[in-house]
Amino acid sequence: MGKKGRLVPSRKLIKLPEQIEGIRKSGLLNTAVLDCVEENIREGISTAEIDRLVYEYTMDHQGIPATLGYHGFPNSCCISVNEVVCHGIPNENQVLHEGDIVNVDCTTIVNGFYADASRMFIIGKTSSEKEKLVRVTEECLKKGVQAAQAFTFLGDVGHVIECHAKRNGFSVVRDFCGHGVGIQFHEEPEVLHYGRKSSGMLLVPGMTLTIEPMLNMGTWKVVMDQSDGWTVYTEDRLPSAQWEYTILITESEPEILAH
Repeated sequence: MGKKGRLVPSRKLIKLPEQIEGIRKSGLLNTAVLDCVEENIREGISTAEIDRLVYEYTMDHQGIPATLGYHGFPNSCCISVNEVVCHGIPNENQVLHEGDIVNVDCTTIVNGFYADASRMFIIGKTSSEKEKLVRVTEECLKKGVQAAQAFTFLGDVGHVIECHAKRNGFSVVRDFCGHGVGIQFHEEPEVLHYGRKSSGMLLVPGMTLTIEPMLNMGTWKVVMDQSDGWTVYTEDRLPSAQWEYTILITESEPEILAH
């Protein structure tokens, strides 16, 4: 039996130059929105107030927050605190406290083009274990980006992320993954944050995608809050962290479009 063929991207996943420029512009605003959050997030602020900042900054700069109304999601960003893995819903009654670790995840539309990124924020001082989780998750993202070279494979990205997480005693969430992005909010391919080298889809110049590893302090398993249908918690209620970039695969190094 011959060797199994490689999975190559369809033509629609390879963006045209004018599409890349549109996604790049969206990425600039997406990054600026998170810069605004970074300037304002603090102990005592509610997650609803952060959400208002995201909405107002985005709209004031001729963008649209993509999550608002997306499949019924009620807010302009996802804010996930401590043991919330992802898709946390901003709330007037949720006030940030010293020691919290917080992920703010924003997706921005500019002239019909999408960019998606998230950052972690530490409120005041926190435990050394939480600090390590936040740091190692960012390291995993950066290692994943560096692995996303033209004519390598998506499995290479997942492999380096999973290996670095495990070396540091953390688990990688398997229920959620990165994705193609740019013309739509979620496109092919799925970008798993675990896997085997030289497996999965071939990476080709012109592809735009997110890498967004979620690492847990305990088990990788997660549960959804059935009362709101969105908020995802770690099964053991230990802390979780996530960082996300939108990147462009190029002939040379990956280009970070949103961070």
